Amino acid sequence: MTADGTTDSTTDSTNGRTRRARFERGMEVLSRIDGEAGERVVAALSDVSPEMAHQIAAWGFGEIYSRPALPPRDRQLLTLGMLTALGGCEPQIEVHVHAALNVGLTAREIVEALLHAAAYCGFPKAINATLAAKRVFAERGLLPVHDD
Repeated sequence: MTADGTTDSTTDSTNGRTRRARFERGMEVLSRIDGEAGERVVAALSDVSPEMAHQIAAWGFGEIYSRPALPPRDRQLLTLGMLTALGGCEPQIEVHVHAALNVGLTAREIVEALLHAAAYCGFPKAINATLAAKRVFAERGLLPVHDD
């Protein structure tokens, strides 16, 4: 079995691409958006659940994230809002804060989005998400973040 969870070049009947090609396309998108953080997530899963690693790349990024109707910046705002609402997703929030910065969102816009989430999913979840974002901002030298 390969690192992408494949044993052969099985063709996907829905679009004619091989399983490996779908994975490689997804990894290219994942690397462009999330950088090393996304690659680490896939690598960390590959020995325990190679299928999960494959699906994150092939389906999550190769099929869903790469759809043209929403730009990456909007997708990251949505993702941060949903992860905040779910709660308990702080490691994934950190990955997606990096991604949000990579696709052009500012730290201030991310903080504002997480503040906005407090009105819809509650302060505890929004606080946890904001503290996860703060760790990323500190790592990237983006603190302090101030409102006008």
